[in-house]
Amino acid sequence: MSEAALSRDEAFARLRLLRSPHIGPVSYAQLLRRFGTAAAALDALPDLARRGGKPYTVAPEALIAREIAATRRAGARYLFHDSPDYPALLARAEGAPPILTFRGDPAIAARPAVAVVGARNASAAAVKLARDFAGGLAEAGFTVVSGLARGIDGAAHRGALAAGEQGGSTIGVIASGIDIAYPPEHADLQEEIARSGLLLAEQPPGTEPLARHFPSRNRIIAGLAAGTLVVEAAPKSGSLITARLAGEQGREVMAVPGSPLDPRSHGCNQLIRDGAVLVQSAADVIELLSGFDGTPRSTFREAAPAYLAADEPLADEPADITGLLTTAPVAIDELIRQSGQGAAAVQLALLELEIAGGLVRHAGGRVSLAS
Repeated sequence: MSEAALSRDEAFARLRLLRSPHIGPVSYAQLLRRFGTAAAALDALPDLARRGGKPYTVAPEALIAREIAATRRAGARYLFHDSPDYPALLARAEGAPPILTFRGDPAIAARPAVAVVGARNASAAAVKLARDFAGGLAEAGFTVVSGLARGIDGAAHRGALAAGEQGGSTIGVIASGIDIAYPPEHADLQEEIARSGLLLAEQPPGTEPLARHFPSRNRIIAGLAAGTLVVEAAPKSGSLITARLAGEQGREVMAVPGSPLDPRSHGCNQLIRDGAVLVQSAADVIELLSGFDGTPRSTFREAAPAYLAADEPLADEPADITGLLTTAPVAIDELIRQSGQGAAAVQLALLELEIAGGLVRHAGGRVSLAS
């Protein structure tokens, strides 16, 4: 359902639902499936939270009205999960954001896409390489996706924009609200992407780019693209998180090898050792991703979870699983197996606990008690 097709009241209710405490992509999807509309789900939230053991107050209407006004002032619009313009690859990713704000042309996300990421403190050689890779990919008709960070991200966006006359395009995914430029020195670049490409944000307008927002941004970058290319990265960097998320989503993972003497190359070399495809030119990437059928050549990935929580219906009564949960993440299918109760009952128990603030959801269909 597109933003235009949604009634104004239901669009408002969806925003209010997503902005209410402890509502994430999984619980949002479950609530819409269970109650049919966001308005009905909002009415049910206090009772669900009470059953989870806590009082509950939904997001105030005034908060949502201010957000909508700020979105309009920024020249942005909303993209709902069931809109025809919502990126198809992202929709298939676990925990895809139910609502995004955007500036630019959402049709750009329908083209074959490659994520290009890497170090913020990148070497001059790696910056040039990222720019050349992105330019070659854009000229071949690929959309280049990145996160507007310093270093490799910025070079990738600029390389794709420079190929604009040949049909190049780029998507910038930011960890802040759509109205905030970060880093500040990329304000002009962010504005150019909003005018010539597509700028996406999951956080509400006015949100500063806090550390906890970057992993969420990384999952969107990985989810938009058939493959993720890491040009230069240190171990344990955000770029490797993006690569891992791409692997978990069954997408291609590629890396450019580097000197073992440069710590900024250790992450890429580690990816290749662990199963990412070694690439040395844009032609290598194009060959890998042309006609990508969902079966990556890279082996840098984990098995998909046997149980995807958002796809299951809810029962009428919750399972008793409190004794099985700790602050250590556990797979939902393991909870079903050990509890001996149905998936729908386990799912309802998890939802009630989450809305009450007692549950944290992790990647790969895992959950834990909130610490």
